[in-house]
Amino acid sequence: MEEWIGERWHHLIDRAADRSFAAHAVALTQVERSVGLLYRAAGGAPTVRVVPAALARIGGPRSWLQRLAGSGQRAALPQLDGETLALPPRLAVFDDAALNRDLYLWLAVLAAVAGPSPDWLAGNRRATAQALHRCPGMLPRWQRLRAAQLAQRPLPASLPPAAARAEAAVQAALSMDPLDSAAPAGPACTEVMPCDVAPVWLWLQVSGCRISAADPADAADVPAAAGLAARSPVRRRTRAADKASGRAPMLLPSRTESLMTWSEHVPLDRASDDEDDGNAQAAADDMAQLTLTRDGAAPASRVKFDLDLPSASADDLPLGPGVSLPEWDWKQQRLRADHCRVVTVMARPGDSFTPSAALRKTARSVRRRLEALQAAPRWQRGCTEGDAIDIDAWVRHRAACGPGQSPFGEPAVYCRTVRGQRSLATLLLADLSLSTDAYANNEQRVIDVIRDALYVFGEALHATGDAFEMLGFSSVRRSHVRMQHLKGFEEPWGADALARVGAIKPGYYTRMGAAIRLATRHLQVRPERQRLLLILTDGKPNDIDVYEGRWGLEDTRHAVQEARSAGLSPFCLSIDEEAHDYLPLLFGKQGWAHVRHPAELPVRLAAVYARLVQRAARA
Repeated sequence: MEEWIGERWHHLIDRAADRSFAAHAVALTQVERSVGLLYRAAGGAPTVRVVPAALARIGGPRSWLQRLAGSGQRAALPQLDGETLALPPRLAVFDDAALNRDLYLWLAVLAAVAGPSPDWLAGNRRATAQALHRCPGMLPRWQRLRAAQLAQRPLPASLPPAAARAEAAVQAALSMDPLDSAAPAGPACTEVMPCDVAPVWLWLQVSGCRISAADPADAADVPAAAGLAARSPVRRRTRAADKASGRAPMLLPSRTESLMTWSEHVPLDRASDDEDDGNAQAAADDMAQLTLTRDGAAPASRVKFDLDLPSASADDLPLGPGVSLPEWDWKQQRLRADHCRVVTVMARPGDSFTPSAALRKTARSVRRRLEALQAAPRWQRGCTEGDAIDIDAWVRHRAACGPGQSPFGEPAVYCRTVRGQRSLATLLLADLSLSTDAYANNEQRVIDVIRDALYVFGEALHATGDAFEMLGFSSVRRSHVRMQHLKGFEEPWGADALARVGAIKPGYYTRMGAAIRLATRHLQVRPERQRLLLILTDGKPNDIDVYEGRWGLEDTRHAVQEARSAGLSPFCLSIDEEAHDYLPLLFGKQGWAHVRHPAELPVRLAAVYARLVQRAARA
C-alpha cells in the first residue's frame, strides 16, 4: 500500500512541477528526416548521425514545487561532437508546436557551422551569425525563437550574485544582433558554463570528438567502451579517467605481488565483472556523465590478434608484392598518399566446391532471369525514323528551332527497339571480415550465405557472357589489407574459380575504403561502356587501428565518390540491421539495399544486378 501511494504521489507531484508544454510537444522522430536533410544541406558533415540526447545537469532557478518533487535538475540538451548531433528526444519548450519544430530545424542549421570553442557564449554567437549568413531564410524563425526564449529567461535581479552575472551575460548575448558586424563582440566569458544557467535552447554544446581511436595505441579500447552505447540509441556524455591503482598509498606492497610465474599470480582487483547483471542500462540512464577507464587489457589483445596471423607456409599464396593506396584523413581533410598496403592473395588448391541441390536450383532460376534480360530488346534513341517519338528529343528540337521557325531536315526525334550485345563489366567485392563467422538468424553463418551468393552470381553471369570479377577483402591495420582473388576478368568460370569460392573463410577487419579503391583500379582499365561495382558486407567499416568510427566512414565515403568520378556505378548490399544508419551517407539514398533475411542474399543480389543493368541501359 505504501509503495502504491508513493508511486501515485510521485506522478502527481511531477506533473504539477512540470514547466513544459506537453500538449504542444514535438518528438525527434517526427522531424528526424527533415533535421538530417537540413543539417547536410547547410554544410554539415555527411557522416554525423542525428541521435537522441541523454539527460544532463542544468542550472537556473527552481520553483518550490520542483524542489519538493526533486525535478528541474536535469534535461536533454543539444550537443554536437565529432560523430553525432544529439538533440532532445522531445521538445515541449514553447506553448506552440510550430516553434518547437522550428527549434529542431534551427539547431540543425546551427550544428552545421558550429565548432569547438573555449568560450561557450562567444562560440554560439559566432555560430549563430554564420548560420544566419549561410541560411538567411532562417532569420524570421530565429527571431521568433529568440523572442520566445528571452520571454522565458529568469530575471537576473531574482538570482544570487554569481548566477545573476551569468544570466545577464547570456541574455546580453542573445539580445545582440548577430548580423550586425559593427556590434561589439563583448568580453570573453569563459567562466560561464551551460550548467550554470537555465537551458539556452537556441544554443549548442560543442565538443571536439568523443573518446575514439585517435591514437593507434588506444584503438582496441573503443569497442569495449562503446558496448553500452551500441545497445542504446541515446547519446551520453563521457569523460576519460585514469585507472586507479587499487592500492592504499600508505601500505607496503605484498610480497606475493612479486611472484615471477604466471601460474601463481592471481589479480584480485578485477576491473570489470564477467557478466552483465542487467542493471547497467538503468544505471547509465540515472547518471549525468559516464566515466570511461582503460583497464590495461588492450595491448595484450592486440598482441593476440597479431600472433593469430597465419605463418607464410600456412597462409594463402600472395600474388605479387602488393600495391600502396591512399586513404582519406577526415581530420586534416586531405588524402594521405601511399597510406595503405594492399596485398592480393589466393587460396591454396584444396577440395572442390560442391553446391547443394537447392543452391543449384536457385542458380538455374537466376540464370534464366538474367539470360532473359540480356535477350530483351532495348530502345535506341536519336533516330530519324522509328517505332515511337522520343518526347525529350522532340522538345529539345523545337526549342533549338526558335519561335516562329520551321524545323529543317529530318529531326532525330524517334526511337526504335533493337537487339544487340551489352557492353558491361561487373566486379563483385565481398566482405570476408571476422564478423562473417557469426550466425544469421541462428540458422546459417554469414560467410556461408556470402559463399552461396558468389556461386549463384557466378553461374548466372557465366551464362550471360558478361565480363565479371570476384574479390574478397579483410584487413589487419593499414599495412596489411588482404584482397582475396576468387575470379579475374580474363579467367573462365570453372573448377578453379569454384574451388576458391568454396574455400573462403572469415578473415580479420573491414578496411572498406582501400578495398573499394583497388576494385576501382581494376574496373577503370576495362573497355566496357558500363561498369558496375557491387559490394557485399555485414557491417560498417572498421579496423584495429584508427580506422574506427568516423575515420572509416569518411574514408569509405571518399572512396565511393572516387569510384563514381571514375565512371563506375557502386552499389552496396548489406545484411547489417543498422545499415540504414550509415550506408545512405556512404553510397547515397539509391546506392544501397538492406537484406533483411540473409538467406535471400543470392536472389536479392541478382535482382539488384538486373535493376542496375536496366538503369544503365536507359541512361
